[in-house]
Amino acid sequence: MTSSQSRYFEVYDSWKRDPEGFWAEAAKDISWYRLWDKVHDPYAGHHGAWFAGAECNTAYNCLDRHVEAGRGDQTALIYDSPVTGTVKTFSYTELTAEVARLAHVLIELGVRTGDRVVIYMPMIPEAVISMLACARIGAVHSVVFGGFAAAELATRIDDSKPVAILSTSCGIEGSRVVPYKPLIDAAIERAQHKPRYCLILKRPMAEATLVPGRDLDWQEMLERGNGATVGPVAVKATDPLYVLYTSGTTGKPKGVVRDNGGHMVALKWTMPNFYDIAPGEVFWAASDVGWVVGHSYVCYAPLLHGATTLVYEGKPVGTPDAGAFWRVISQHKVSALFTAPTAFRAIKKEDPEGNLVRDYDLSSLRTLFLAGERADPETLKWAETKLQVPVIDHWWQTETGWAIAGNPVGLGLLPVKYGSPTVPMPGYALDVLDEVGNLLPCGKQGTIAIKLPLPPGCLPTLWQDDQRFRSSYLTQFPGYYSTSDAGFLDEDGYVYVMARTDDVINVAGHRLSTGQMEEVVAQHKDVAECAVIGVQDSLKGQLPVGFVVLNAGVDREASEVEAEVVQLVRDVIGPVAAFKTVMVVNRLPKTRSGKILRGTMRQMADGQAWAMPATIDDPAILEEIKAVLELRGLAQAKIV
Repeated sequence: MTSSQSRYFEVYDSWKRDPEGFWAEAAKDISWYRLWDKVHDPYAGHHGAWFAGAECNTAYNCLDRHVEAGRGDQTALIYDSPVTGTVKTFSYTELTAEVARLAHVLIELGVRTGDRVVIYMPMIPEAVISMLACARIGAVHSVVFGGFAAAELATRIDDSKPVAILSTSCGIEGSRVVPYKPLIDAAIERAQHKPRYCLILKRPMAEATLVPGRDLDWQEMLERGNGATVGPVAVKATDPLYVLYTSGTTGKPKGVVRDNGGHMVALKWTMPNFYDIAPGEVFWAASDVGWVVGHSYVCYAPLLHGATTLVYEGKPVGTPDAGAFWRVISQHKVSALFTAPTAFRAIKKEDPEGNLVRDYDLSSLRTLFLAGERADPETLKWAETKLQVPVIDHWWQTETGWAIAGNPVGLGLLPVKYGSPTVPMPGYALDVLDEVGNLLPCGKQGTIAIKLPLPPGCLPTLWQDDQRFRSSYLTQFPGYYSTSDAGFLDEDGYVYVMARTDDVINVAGHRLSTGQMEEVVAQHKDVAECAVIGVQDSLKGQLPVGFVVLNAGVDREASEVEAEVVQLVRDVIGPVAAFKTVMVVNRLPKTRSGKILRGTMRQMADGQAWAMPATIDDPAILEEIKAVLELRGLAQAKIV
């Protein structure tokens, strides 16, 4: 396939011809204290190291250099909090000063280059300021989603061994105030490692009792510094910038490491080339800083590029209504919105006709980007129709830190194929492999794998666990990084990511994708969102079971909709799918980042012992699912 308007193929081919030259050219957009000895050292680390020998500072590139270039008055960060009724802006000069002051406090607390700092924050400016302050002095930050349970926070404290914790008295989830300090106290009591200090920002919505000798008042410490600041510290390009924990199959979270140099080069390249954002424009990633999107595209990439980032403390619905996103876009003249498909499914459920879209001036919005989970075609088409802008699905992982595949707006859009995030980005050479590593032909589904080396910005290892890094990603297919995502490539090189490999089910010898079934279910006019899982069956091995949430205002018998959904799947996929069981539910259980907890639902349906996931948004939803499953003769096992 060719496109006369896109430079994608030319750019991708230039990377394939000369990978090191490609990334050396991209690295010219970053300021370095010392240039690299090698663009890529193939003998360093597990799959090579990018910009080996170089020295740099990420906070300097995000802040100081823009001020030095005469752009200090430009807005760097907008804080919009419908839950507190607050809107606040920071210029690049102001944000640099805030970061430098907090960095001085960290130095006063004894934090040094290489030390770890846990950041346990809601979506407030201080979360981004904390990340950048750590980067400024070469400390390694580990952001933990604000409100995470004490046990989960304790495991992260024990693994990263922080010198200090930066937090606040509370977060706000919709209309609910969540006190953080009791969770921190319980986590530290539970943890083997004891941080020396906790720096606590007091918010008016909740008090925080400080432990003498350990806990310090944020504002008092800043005032004690009397405006003192520290400058950026030179670190190696290969030094860690942060550790971000992602759930692991063994129950122990995996600490994904991100380096400084390659991370900056990759993210800076994406802003003009993928997202088509110019310096000074407003880029809004509606994600929490606790997730990788919040790291890459709330904190780092927009500021590296000299754009304006938006920190939003609210929800897509309920703060106050399903027009919340449209209000923010209109008020702040947002050029591009980046969010998860689940946010749009929530909006679509509450406002199926998109009536609230018409209440706002969205003329500034050029593009909507979706990632974080599979973007079902029905949700994507709904967003296209209501917003009248390109809707770009793209695929990436916590481990990669930026898009593996997508439709690069800045290089010129390629033709959209619904259900595909489009094509691999420079740096990513994709193959589809069977269980033993054989290359599969176009259209044949298998595990999507990335040829080594991984590009700049991807994880070099897991924190303090090289062996787990190798066993998790590199050993299944020698010479490749296994994404653990199942899918296929078509004849035009478009990638289709259908499910996690453990969501591919085997029905009487037929390997079927639950993601493909979900695509079909979502086409039903009354379905707002859905999930399909495979449950054990003594005759066929596994059988698919569907769960559907209906659009607001649907007034029909659930059994009627269920029968229509079963027939729809039978008509589109055929009897081979053996799709016979559908359940209408009020809500689907999700993580706080919006991913549906299919694995836990599958354990429940199979009667296996299951544990309440640490990342769950609302534990009550799983109890509702369990009750529905029991009515159908499933889910006999209890929670452990």
